Parts: sequence; C-alpha cells; structure tokens
Amino acid sequence: MVRHPDRPVTGGRTLPRRLARWWSVPLPVPPAAARRGPWRPGAFPSAVRSARLTSLLGVALGVAFAVCFFTGLLSHLIQHPPAWFGWPSRPVGLYRFTQGLHVATGLASVPLLGAKLWSVYPRLFTWPPVRSLAHAAERGSVAVLVAAALFQVVGGVLNISRWYAPMPFFFTAGHYWVAWLAIGALVMHVGVQLPVVRAGLLRPAPQPRQDTLSRRGLLGGVAAAAGLITLTTVGQTVRPLSGLAVLAPRRPDVGPQGLPVNKTASKAGVRAMALDSSYRLVVIGPGRRADLELGALHALAQHTVELPIACVEGWSATGWWTGVRLSDLVALVGVDPGRAAVEVESLEAAGRYRTSAVAPAHVRDPLTLVALRLNDAPLHVDHGYPARLIAPNRPGVLQTKWLSRITVRESR
Repeated sequence: MVRHPDRPVTGGRTLPRRLARWWSVPLPVPPAAARRGPWRPGAFPSAVRSARLTSLLGVALGVAFAVCFFTGLLSHLIQHPPAWFGWPSRPVGLYRFTQGLHVATGLASVPLLGAKLWSVYPRLFTWPPVRSLAHAAERGSVAVLVAAALFQVVGGVLNISRWYAPMPFFFTAGHYWVAWLAIGALVMHVGVQLPVVRAGLLRPAPQPRQDTLSRRGLLGGVAAAAGLITLTTVGQTVRPLSGLAVLAPRRPDVGPQGLPVNKTASKAGVRAMALDSSYRLVVIGPGRRADLELGALHALAQHTVELPIACVEGWSATGWWTGVRLSDLVALVGVDPGRAAVEVESLEAAGRYRTSAVAPAHVRDPLTLVALRLNDAPLHVDHGYPARLIAPNRPGVLQTKWLSRITVRESR
C-alpha cells in the first residue's frame, strides 16, 4: 500500500497505538492542598526503607510463596486427582515431607510478608495517587496481590489452628483458588518490577542515622522471627523437635493411643454404629460380595506395618498398625489386586471425605491395610474402630475411618 505523505494511515494497525496513547495519557494532578496526612512530603522519614531492602524481602517472599504454591498444588492434586495424575505409594513419608514443608514455609512467610508490606507501605501514598489509567491498573494489580497474599497467610494460620469461625466458606476451595490468583498476580508483579528489583539489589542502600535500626538489623530480625516460628512449630512434623513445638497447634504424641485426632466418632455421628455388635464390613466386587463381621476380619491373615498419619494441617505422627491387607480383601471378591482400583466408604452419613478412592498403586502395596489395631491395642473408636484404612504416602483426610463398604473394580 502506498501512503500519501500528508494522509495519515487509518487502518487497524493504528488502533493499538491510539489505545496505548490513550491508556498512558496523564490524568489531572489533584490540588496541592489535598496533599495531607501520609501524602505530605517527608511523611515517611525512615532511612531503613530502600529499594535494596524491598528487593531482598521480595526475593525471599517470592521463594517462600513459590514453595507454598507448588506443595499446595501437589496436595490438592493428591486429594482431587485428575485423570492424568498419579501419586506413588512409596516413599511412605513423601507426603509427610511435602505438606510439612508447605505449612512450615507458610508460617515462616508471616514475618516476611509483614516486613515486605512495611517496606513498601509509603508507596501507597505516592503523589499524585494516580498518574494515568495504566498507572491505576498497575496499582490495582498490586492491591490484588497484597489482598491475595494476606488471605492465604491469614487463612492458612486459621486453618492449622482449626479456627473456622472467621471463614464463612470451605477453606480448602478458597485456599486453592486464591493461590492461583496470588501466584498469577505475583508473576505479573515480578515481570513489571524485575528491572527495579535488579537495580535495587545492585545499588547500595542509603545509610540510616546512627540512632535508628539498620537495614541489616531489620533483615536479621525478620530472619530470626522466621527461624523462631519454624523452630517452635515444625516439631509437629519433625518428631525429634517435638519438645520445642511450643507454638504448634498440635503435638504429634497427644491423643488416644499416642496419636492426635481431628474428628471424633461423636462429632462424626458414628459412635453408636461403630460400637454396634452387628457391624459388618461389606466388600463388593464385579461379581462377588463378602459381608465380614469383626470376628471374620480378625480371622484373616494379620500384618503389622509402621506408617505415619500426615495431616493437611501440617502435623504428622507415626504408629504401628495391624490389620488385613487391602489386596487380600480385593482378592477375596475375585479381583486381581494388581489390576484393581477401590473406593472405600465410611459409616458417616455425609461429609466431603466420607468416601475415598484408592488408586491401583496403593491397592497392591502390601503396606496398605484395613487396620484393626494401633500400637498393639484395638483401635480406639476415635481412630476409626472397628476398621479403618491406612495406606502409605496419603493425606490423613484420605485415610478413611469407620469403614462400612469397600467397592472393587478392575482398573484399565
């Protein structure tokens, strides 16, 4: 196309340029009289705040959030597996490690997030507040990031403390979806601020007055706070440090038979049914069914294994479990355990985790039991008496208690 030198191009290619110019058109500056309070010059005189401090805290917080995101995503996939996802049964403590890391890193993020927000707080009051529509959009994206980060950290602390009253929603779903929002906003923020972060890390920080806290002192305090929180909570997962876990919501050795309990039989509404002498465990295969009373279960070959209960809330504890291999019950209804998938059901009448799918890798693992005893004693009713599932490398919410039915099908 030949363009007349005095005639502007009116084709579609000029539209993005026009939009870009419109998007970045400076907006009117508010009158100087409105610049009061935190907007006034010199409202934040601290010399500790600097681009370098903000960059260092941002890098540390970004790493922590990345660890939390990927370990949390893994936990979600294990609990709600899509067709393409598979989770192994070995090593037995892998989920214990990943979820413990998720919770420990989330708790360590509390002082990091607080310090990061403190370091950038004055930027909320830059003048003029909004320079253009593009600047307004950028500030809006930062607001989304801050809100999502606070939601995740505060909600996570409430969850491990089992204090759900301030959260009028299902925590797991909210935590999962806001995690995507937070990580998306974080990636966008890093993309925009990367040159600033790079320059901040390379530029020496201004020296504060001698009578104020130094930048190194502030970073040291934040690191000490994160380390102290970790040291006093990680004992709920790392047993040798359990004596130091004074801030942990759970101690791994406190509970019936030396293991913690999240939901009691009374709270689940199954106590009477669990203690009923007419109890039967029903095992259903493609063409065969077995109704097993408690005596019949005890008459089958018994095996003892050492396995942890690893809770999504971060605590874990190891016990010695005795019972019938799930693969033996699968074979009892005529299905090859090497080609079987199983669904187990609880006596509970309702609840998000009253049923659980057991993938073939766990079905055929000899460590997967329908447990009848714990630590050389009959199961306590709050631990799932008369029978419960215990399998290696699974979240505690999937270790179904008070079993009533096992449905077996041949996997493809």
